[in-house]
Amino acid sequence: MRISDKWKDYELIDTSGGERLERWGNVTLIRPDPQIIWKNSAKAREWGMADARYIRSSSGGGSWDYRKKLPESWKVSYGDLTFMVKPTGFKHTGLFPEQAVNWDLCSELIRSTKRPVNVLNLFAYTGGATLACASAGASVCHCDAVKGMVDWARTNAQLSGLSDKPIRWIVDDASKFIKREIRRGTKYDGVILDPPSYGRGTNGEMWKLEDCVFDLMEDITALLSDKPLFVLLNSYTTGLSASVMEYLLRMTVGKRFEISVLSEEIGLPVKETGLALPCGNTAIVLFK
Repeated sequence: MRISDKWKDYELIDTSGGERLERWGNVTLIRPDPQIIWKNSAKAREWGMADARYIRSSSGGGSWDYRKKLPESWKVSYGDLTFMVKPTGFKHTGLFPEQAVNWDLCSELIRSTKRPVNVLNLFAYTGGATLACASAGASVCHCDAVKGMVDWARTNAQLSGLSDKPIRWIVDDASKFIKREIRRGTKYDGVILDPPSYGRGTNGEMWKLEDCVFDLMEDITALLSDKPLFVLLNSYTTGLSASVMEYLLRMTVGKRFEISVLSEEIGLPVKETGLALPCGNTAIVLFK
């Protein structure tokens, strides 16, 4: 497992009974996590001191139970990057801290090459990977179907002092945007994808990741430059294990290029137990 263990403004304090206890800067939150099927009998005392807890509703969704008044949003930093975080109605905060290990890898690959690098970040959310790549010197195309997420990413770029970097901000359906880029003859040296398990296009059309990810990766392969640097596919979908994604990438990108694939779980260290919480799977194509 590749572990995101370089955070100072984020800490996974403990996990127990379907919940995680986390520190985001100076704010402590309790959020549900269905894969936490164990109970920690020696729970950290911070559980009773959390500032807010997300409580799921039996009818779906949920709401935050605030134990003290919190600001609408606040800032956390990772290295030179700064992000706005805030509790949303879907338990999320606008940041997936486990992804930092992927940001670091992409940054290292970009910095290791002496040529210009053009990166496409699809399903780009609030821009963690976008900012990491831009800070490392790449030109980045940031694409997400939700305007509010792209606006949030722009805010993060401003907070990180990266507003003047060559970043294209695109609000569009990922699949449709890719096909237009293919017709335009646009090429990318690096591609990052973090697709949801289920999604809606800009016109409300529904799609399921397992049903369309092969075609998606076929199109991504057509977008790659003659000398690409990396392709990174991340998944929180149960059916897409690291090994399944590696096989998929070898059957798509690997048909055009000679590649190696690093496929592993990613996770976060848990302070209370010294163990690591698995938080998803990533497969990374490296080109020979």
